Amino acid sequence: MKGVFATVFGAACVLTLLPVTASAEIVCNREGDCWHVGRVDHFRPEFGLTIRPDNWRWAEHEHDKYRWREHEGRGYWRDGRWVEIH
Repeated sequence: MKGVFATVFGAACVLTLLPVTASAEIVCNREGDCWHVGRVDHFRPEFGLTIRPDNWRWAEHEHDKYRWREHEGRGYWRDGRWVEIH
């Protein structure tokens, strides 16, 4: 019984040491609208979007080029409107 407990305890310790990362990215369109998404598998190349890692930030000199426009749901910003993807 001690061996089983030691094995289970050891496995639990190893699992707690593994990094848990949320899958998130930043998506920007050609117009400079940027937003966070959890998944990017529904974006197609013809949408004209750039997908960046979640830790991406625009440079100091690019503040007039980009802006945050968060939105719930699956979709993307185009011409100032949110376009739902079904």
